Amino acid sequence: MLVQFNRTEYSPQVPTKCIFNQNDVDRFVKTKAYTRLITFIDLFNKSVLGKKISDPCHISPQTERILQMLETLDVWLDEFPPLENPQRFGNKAFRSWLNKLEEDYGSVLKTALAEDMHAAIPELGAYLVGGFGNGTRIDYGSGHELSFFAFLCGITMLGGFTEEDYQAVVLRVFVRYLELVRKIQRRYTLEPAGSHGVWGLDDHQFLPYMWGSAQLINHSSLPPKSVTDKSIVDAYADEYMYYRCIQYIHEVKRGPFHEHSPLLHDISAVRTWSKVNTGLAKMYVAEVLKKTPVIQHFPFGALFPFD
Repeated sequence: MLVQFNRTEYSPQVPTKCIFNQNDVDRFVKTKAYTRLITFIDLFNKSVLGKKISDPCHISPQTERILQMLETLDVWLDEFPPLENPQRFGNKAFRSWLNKLEEDYGSVLKTALAEDMHAAIPELGAYLVGGFGNGTRIDYGSGHELSFFAFLCGITMLGGFTEEDYQAVVLRVFVRYLELVRKIQRRYTLEPAGSHGVWGLDDHQFLPYMWGSAQLINHSSLPPKSVTDKSIVDAYADEYMYYRCIQYIHEVKRGPFHEHSPLLHDISAVRTWSKVNTGLAKMYVAEVLKKTPVIQHFPFGALFPFD
């Protein structure tokens, strides 16, 4: 593992917020936390180069338990049907589901994590709970996605996932997480958090575009411009995260693709997936990791130290 992390010296710490202004963001990019996040983004990216979702991959018992955990969280949704209210956005039943997660994450993670990681539950739990949206604002965006990604990175640093697990972490665990948060977004009509409106990449997600473009690098018959063809998108959505993202946009938005998603439409004109991938990696740093309104919600502890 390329991340400098000493498990034997790890002492759990409940993460706290450290970013309040642009000066703090400038400090953040020099921290161990920042280095760890961008290192794992790259490692996970490399693990899925040219891989389809259905490609065989190593599924460890730890991976299996995290998948089962996501299944459990999905089943909980049935306990909290959307309230019948006149609001277009923000169904308050979401708060009840999220409250259950906030109250029960300890027992959930005791089941989901190997025993030698149980001491880290208060720290890992903060990133898990932060990965599904904000209960006050009833919204979800790339900062919440970052929190769940940090949860997966934390498990990796603590030895729960090894390098041979990375492909499954992205194409099994993260893909399952995406289906769960999409279900939550639609069920409770979650607002986009920190949205750029029509000129943003996506109302809610970012990482599946980056890692999804990595899956398609050097694909012989699917160039970036293919995303403008809905029949191709539908045919390949189950195998490639990028197409599934576009398919989901078509499910929730009306009108021509170039009107409701101009940035994604522009990206489809890029010649190769390799260039798309590099461009999205740079954009992620600029629009998520270095954007105060997004990164100010990210908490720091022993796994992601603000130093």
